[in-house]
Amino acid sequence: MLSLLENPNLLEHESFTDLLLAIFHLSEELAARDTLVGLPQSDYEHLAGDIKRAYTLLIRELLAYMMHLKDNYPYLFSLVIRTNPLDADASPVVT
Repeated sequence: MLSLLENPNLLEHESFTDLLLAIFHLSEELAARDTLVGLPQSDYEHLAGDIKRAYTLLIRELLAYMMHLKDNYPYLFSLVIRTNPLDADASPVVT
């Protein structure tokens, strides 16, 4: 993931850069704690905010990517729709 931040083409896309920074921050926050059990409520709320930020940015990027695929690569869009990671019942099988 660090190599993504070094890519000047990706850095031009501010929303993707924001996503990477949010994910790195969340990863560092989680790694800095020995355990996630028994933390103060304020720390759980802080971590929840970090998780929400990362997921919100991730969903925005996913939707933008999906729109790009739909407009430019409908065959790839079809597969992504059928294997949607947000759908527990998703299947690549065309029905």
